[in-house]
Amino acid sequence: MRSLFERIVKTNTFICLLFWVVNLYSLTLRIRLENEDAWLIRLNGGERVLLCTWHQQFFAAIRPFRHYRQFNPALMISKSADGDIVAGVAGKCGWQAVRGSSTRGGKEGLRSMIEQLKKSGLAAHIVDGPRGPAGEVKAGVIQLAHSADALIVPFYVSVDRAWYFNSWDRFLLPKPFATVILSFGDAIKLPPVNDRNMFESQKSDLEKTMLPFLHRNTSMRQYLPSA
Repeated sequence: MRSLFERIVKTNTFICLLFWVVNLYSLTLRIRLENEDAWLIRLNGGERVLLCTWHQQFFAAIRPFRHYRQFNPALMISKSADGDIVAGVAGKCGWQAVRGSSTRGGKEGLRSMIEQLKKSGLAAHIVDGPRGPAGEVKAGVIQLAHSADALIVPFYVSVDRAWYFNSWDRFLLPKPFATVILSFGDAIKLPPVNDRNMFESQKSDLEKTMLPFLHRNTSMRQYLPSA
């Protein structure tokens, strides 16, 4: 029964149906972007940009990120059953899905991401990976930014009404008709690293920059069961 379900969710028919459900749902959201022009100017000026966020918050960015499809951007997605579904929806939104994660196919996926980012100039990355721990920046984002000579632009989601899944990341799902604010942080240009300590310091600095925007105090919100 499980194998039958897995075959169904991988079909193009299912992916198309899911895409339209997500699209209709996202149309109910009132979305506002903040500080978008700052990094778009630099992207259009020839610099490469790596957009980064926490796993908790990426879903709310699906609709506004469709507007960047003109750049043929890339996104790393894990080699898992859930990843197959996300990759299918991402493809319908105009994003190139590169498969891999820190736990499976990471080196191959990172090489492909570097190639795609160098080619298109734009990519997105989930800094704490597909399994966390939440709030812990993985090494991949630093390696990718250095190898592709890209700016790191963190982005964060705030919402006036949301559900939080009872999952490792407290996955955020805005309620229908919620107001969603997608805020882009200042671009970060990493200096060249001379040793491992400097690499770890850059990872730690990025983590400190992004942690205040992770939704930790969700005890008063409504929870959904874990997926």
